[in-house]
Amino acid sequence: MSSPSSPALAVGCSPLAEHQSVRQVADALQLPFLGIVKPRNVLNFGVLLFADESGLSLQVTGPKAPGPVRAEFASGKAGYRLEHGGGTGQLIARAIGLQKTRMTLHVLDATAGLGQDAFVLAGLGCRMTLMERSPVIQALLADGLARGRLNDSVAPVIERMRLRSEDSIHWLAGGDGEVADVIYLDPMFPHRDKAALVKKEMRVFRALVGDDEDAPELLAAALTGARYRVVVKRPRKAPSIEGPRPAIQIEGKSSRYDIYPVKALPVSTTGQ
Repeated sequence: MSSPSSPALAVGCSPLAEHQSVRQVADALQLPFLGIVKPRNVLNFGVLLFADESGLSLQVTGPKAPGPVRAEFASGKAGYRLEHGGGTGQLIARAIGLQKTRMTLHVLDATAGLGQDAFVLAGLGCRMTLMERSPVIQALLADGLARGRLNDSVAPVIERMRLRSEDSIHWLAGGDGEVADVIYLDPMFPHRDKAALVKKEMRVFRALVGDDEDAPELLAAALTGARYRVVVKRPRKAPSIEGPRPAIQIEGKSSRYDIYPVKALPVSTTGQ
């Protein structure tokens, strides 16, 4: 991961948050705790890890800042996609191989971010392991999963998602053989196309954690740990990760999935 030109980061909360719990989060992340604040009034920190009645979020500070970024599964885009998504016809499902097998796949999302893709795959029946190496993004994801477990409509899906507090590249490189049926990667790459920075999540993430410049090492490690295939999500017109060429590419309007088969997926009804 490159060193980001990251704004100063602190932790704050609203009057409706559990003050002591938020302080513990700040202590665990070794970040300044500002107590009860309004993000638009904070000027000496560029980004807040902010807790309110809706949970934990990343909030750019200042009077004209965009809205909060949080891991959300019960509502918004994730909730709608769970209810109205395209099933195994979705590009990500096709890339993972869900149309080719009836077995329950164990998928390792090695660059989990806010867990949106992992949530889609869990909703389609996959058993998910999530890894995110940024401690701050990991805290957002853990908070979103905890809130999701309290919602009856998404709790069964969340139960198929397990978050591990480890750096995936180190874990895979130090592993012994196959660790998952499929390993899914969505690394953050340097972008020269300004249109690639439209989403507010990406603007905040890039400022906070930088680019995944060790993506070739992550791909190499993933290829040693995947039982059946490695899938890499990329912007549609972006180059593939340096290293072996993908055998298959599935393109959508804005994204592309590069597929690196290890061996054929079995047609089976037996889970693992």
